[in-house]
Amino acid sequence: MKRGLLFCILSGLLLCLHNGWREANTYNYWKSTANVTILVWKWPFGRSYSLKGNVCLDLYKIPNCTLVDQRSLFPSAHVVVFHNRELVQGSQQLPIELPRPQGQRWAWMSLESPAHNGNLKKFANIFNMTISYRRDADVTIPYGELLPLETESNLVEDSHINKTSLVCWVVSNYRNQHRRSQVYKELSATVPVKVYGRWNKMPLSSEDLLPTISRCYFYLAFENSLAKDYVTEKLWHNAYKGGAVPVVLGPPISDYKAVAPEHSFIHVDEFSSVRELGKYLQRLAEDRKRYEEYFNWKKKKHWKVKVHGDWRESLCKICLQYNSLPQHKVYSDLEAWDKKG
Repeated sequence: MKRGLLFCILSGLLLCLHNGWREANTYNYWKSTANVTILVWKWPFGRSYSLKGNVCLDLYKIPNCTLVDQRSLFPSAHVVVFHNRELVQGSQQLPIELPRPQGQRWAWMSLESPAHNGNLKKFANIFNMTISYRRDADVTIPYGELLPLETESNLVEDSHINKTSLVCWVVSNYRNQHRRSQVYKELSATVPVKVYGRWNKMPLSSEDLLPTISRCYFYLAFENSLAKDYVTEKLWHNAYKGGAVPVVLGPPISDYKAVAPEHSFIHVDEFSSVRELGKYLQRLAEDRKRYEEYFNWKKKKHWKVKVHGDWRESLCKICLQYNSLPQHKVYSDLEAWDKKG
């Protein structure tokens, strides 16, 4: 009798443990696979994108992710994204008057450097997530990145072909106080620098940009702000896709080494003076073998450059990080985070 009772008790305990394990695993499975809804409160710079169909899955192979821009879906959104430019300009307002659903996360998004993000002190204790080019953001959306080629290519191009200018620069927003302007002045006193863009009244169309840069040995990929991880399309699109060796000015060389191909760029800070930099560029252009080494990453390592330009892809990437991010994180001082580093 006692033995039978003991058997029943043990069987009941095992059944409870089994059901508990199954429920826990069912919960974890649901948590990791449940559909995440991302609401874009206002499209960046006023340019909207089509959200027809299952955009994240169809275009970027990201499952369980729904991207919407209808504000009526606010109550059911897991993440609401606010682009900083429209916030600081006043063309969009935070919906602080709406009852915020429990667990909903608000994301602050910006691809601008801190110098152009405006006053962020008023956003203290509001946002749960950062979306930025910064590598330490909750969701990192770089201007460009390296991707392995799906098939190896034996095509070896001569990077000396059709080179007619030593150094080129495309600039529209020229400010004397910028460090890049000061470096340009010193460099142009040492070597010839061909300047294009609105500032020099020689604008280039999008069709003419890369063919023009391809005729230059070196391209000045100078950022307008010197900030942590701030490496823009000037490197990824203009220089790398244009086929010129980038001479970079921006964050420290360690930030470039973290994201760019090895031995693919020349950092201004590597030289004791801008004059020494100019002399190095002259010697390098005359040395075919050494110049070609700056393209080995493309010819022998089988990498390709991807430049990001579609906001939908950046927003869909939130879903890849959603379950791994802290649920109750709040940025008590967004301004301090933005200016960190």
